[in-house]
Amino acid sequence: MLAWLIGGALACAAAWQFSVDRTSAALRARAERHAAALALDLTGALEKVETLPFVISLQAQVLQGLQHPGDARAIESLNHYLAEVQQRAQVAAAYVIDQQGLTIAASNWLDVQTFVGNNYGFRPYARAALSGDVGRFYAIGTTTSLPGYFLAHPVADPAHPPTSSGPPLGAVVLKISLDAFERSWAGNDEPVALVDRNGVLFLASQADWKYRSLARLNDAARREIAASQQYTGRSIEPLPGAAAALPRVVKPVGPLGWQLMLFVDLAPAHQAARGMAVGTALLVLAAALGAHAWSQRRTHQRSLDAARAALQDASTQLEHRIAERTAELLRANHDLAERYRELQQAEQLLRATQDELVQAGKLGMLGQMAAGMTHELNQPLTAAKAFADNAVAFLAQGDEASARENLQHISDACSRMGQLIAQLKGFARKSDGEVGPVDLAASIRNAALLLEADYRQRGAALSITALPSARVMGDSLRIEQVLVNLLKNALDAVAGTDERRVHLVLARDGGDAVITITDSGPGLAREARARLFEPFFTTKPSGQGLGLGLAISSSIVQAMGGRLAALDAPGDSGAQFELRLPLLDPPAAPPASIPALHDGVEPR
Repeated sequence: MLAWLIGGALACAAAWQFSVDRTSAALRARAERHAAALALDLTGALEKVETLPFVISLQAQVLQGLQHPGDARAIESLNHYLAEVQQRAQVAAAYVIDQQGLTIAASNWLDVQTFVGNNYGFRPYARAALSGDVGRFYAIGTTTSLPGYFLAHPVADPAHPPTSSGPPLGAVVLKISLDAFERSWAGNDEPVALVDRNGVLFLASQADWKYRSLARLNDAARREIAASQQYTGRSIEPLPGAAAALPRVVKPVGPLGWQLMLFVDLAPAHQAARGMAVGTALLVLAAALGAHAWSQRRTHQRSLDAARAALQDASTQLEHRIAERTAELLRANHDLAERYRELQQAEQLLRATQDELVQAGKLGMLGQMAAGMTHELNQPLTAAKAFADNAVAFLAQGDEASARENLQHISDACSRMGQLIAQLKGFARKSDGEVGPVDLAASIRNAALLLEADYRQRGAALSITALPSARVMGDSLRIEQVLVNLLKNALDAVAGTDERRVHLVLARDGGDAVITITDSGPGLAREARARLFEPFFTTKPSGQGLGLGLAISSSIVQAMGGRLAALDAPGDSGAQFELRLPLLDPPAAPPASIPALHDGVEPR
């Protein structure tokens, strides 16, 4: 009995240690991967804005403001420029300081808590930038009491040659908020914190850990923090003992010696180890009972019966546990089915919403084309009235041939109006969602016909080079909506230019039909091109677009197995969009050129 007790205790201890080691290693490995991903995400965000102060320092408004701080117009221009930078770059603030650290202009110059007039020469980032280096610093703002990452770059004096070591005129400073990272960490199971080189946690997923230190700060660190007013109004106290004792995974972040720490909770490892130890104890007990039954079988039948009874009881308990587990699995399966049903309902709602957005986009486009179509219908109506009056006059004179000729002109004008109205009705019709073969050449002609009046009214030329036929699998109404949207955007892009040209090419590239639309407009900035297909993003002035056209068009094309992209236009200016869709069959003839639609010639 003593030997079994000692052996069982050793086996349970070994099982407990093995389970703790294995589970702890798995938890640490998962924490390593998670911490690496978080550190990489934060490092990427910091590197993204690293060169922005340098780019701003090269602007003429910055140099004018530093050279002429008493010029009110120069300072006002610089304030407006910094406000635009702050809004477009989505930073907390942007401002310019002179050689003494005094703020001469800021993006928040109109706010009550403006930086203008405040001296930040005591801040480490200001001292570094005014000595010619790049300044980096994280602190609580002394003006707004809001924390942020300060990034400063010196503004070189053009009076000194590039090789000179003369002092800079001042510095450009950006304040970047890192609160979004802190909010995203709040959903993690494990606590996450960002620690500075003094061991102070300045970002943390646990609110009560923020502005605490890993250990008690020494006098030198406290003097440094007080001199720079890094954590104004905060008393830096050590973390509670239980939190400070948690194991952690550490990853370096940024150039300031920051460390991202992910604290690992090993409680699941100990819980699993307890289960393993209990299971081992049960196995040892079962083995002991078996050995005892085997040794006493010949001499003590009652002991064998007792052992069988014990085994039967264990079997009953096991069956009961299996039944409980089966019931849990059935409940889990029912919950999974319910969630799948909810997911299907959400998907149906999403599809319905997308269809409504597509129809709203088409009706909005028809509204924009209404003025041009009114003019386009008014011309044949006026001509028909004139020809009718002439026909009456000719009939009165007995000239039936001339009257017949005028009546034929009236018939031609009515056919023209009927064609335009039929095209408008077809475009406005709500798509039934059915997919079938679509001739892209015909869709291009229909889209061009819809926009013909707008192009003519704005004095723009649309030229088309297309295959005679290129069939794809899709929805013809939605393809026409995409083409109308792209051609309308191209028309808007060239509206303010001297040379107003738009060129559409339908060609074949391998197994794809490729439609390329190129305009002679001012082109797209690289930053705008990266966000073109985001919902509600637009490069048009306020009130001239919701920013949904390209997002909806991209969604339509992707649903048909294709791709819509913005490319670098050939030459020095202009924008180019490329639409790719899989071909149903290869083209049988080379591309044919369709005459320009808006050079004063009616389309054929």
